[in-house]
Amino acid sequence: GLMENFFGLLKTEMFYDQEYKYHNLQELTQAIEEYIEYCNNERIKSRLKGLAPKEYRSQASINPIF
Repeated sequence: GLMENFFGLLKTEMFYDQEYKYHNLQELTQAIEEYIEYCNNERIKSRLKGLAPKEYRSQASINPIF
């Protein structure tokens, strides 16, 4: 379910009605890699207390829950 949600979001945000942006497979691959990098390191998530996933993981490793 989690991966289905991610791929649905990826397609909605960067592909549907935007196919004209990518002239070849290499450009599409590069755009997907940049999107994944953005999602993992910069995109702020409300369920992660307003932090990007990378920041949240870093904070969690410094302040363990248990």
